[in-house]
Amino acid sequence: MTVVPASDLATRSDTALEAREICLSFGQTPALRGASVSISRGEIVAVMGPSGSGKSTLLHCLAGILTPDSGEIVFAGRRLDTMTENERSAVRRDRFGFVFQFGQLVPELTTEENVALPLLLSGVRRTEALRRARPWFERLGLRGMERRRSGELSGGEAQRVALARGLVAAPEVLFADEPTGSLDSLTGEQVMELMVGAARDQGTTVVLVTHDPRVAAYADREINVRDGKAAAIDQARR
Repeated sequence: MTVVPASDLATRSDTALEAREICLSFGQTPALRGASVSISRGEIVAVMGPSGSGKSTLLHCLAGILTPDSGEIVFAGRRLDTMTENERSAVRRDRFGFVFQFGQLVPELTTEENVALPLLLSGVRRTEALRRARPWFERLGLRGMERRRSGELSGGEAQRVALARGLVAAPEVLFADEPTGSLDSLTGEQVMELMVGAARDQGTTVVLVTHDPRVAAYADREINVRDGKAAAIDQARR
């Protein structure tokens, strides 16, 4: 992931996502003030910054959840920011995956149904969706928990289920917003190792928001968001 002036950003075959001079305010409060980033395919990128700096807002703009007031968000050669809400919803459903701080599992569903949910929403038949969901339980150390509900899981187990749900449809980009924020340090390290390994196996690009340097250490590159602007703070480690 590189951070470059918007004038130097161009659509390249190895680019997964670009933000070009994006600005966004909530009422009279600016959240982003001309942030520009370029993220390559298959990269794992850590977005860091103090609370209120705009890092989660940047992630939500890149994911097409929020629309910037100005600037451009480009994914797969198309501008997310000018799509209709239905078009953005389809991209989020079919091409993006998400992992949030508290998992946000659906409590009425079993864990295997939670993992299969993105496939079901994309129109995959239930039998096939569950078949594709089940191997993730072995892969993430959750074997035997397929029929449990979220209330029967520990925090680390629930977050691994959320990770499986985020990756089951082989998304092009996985967005993870403080995925270890509610976990103890050891469990957080286990979740990050599983996330990084699974993403690399699938060639998935990961945009990871975190305030924890230990979590950011799993990324290929880091950026710092401060006062609504993005700046490179680390070079490639690999």
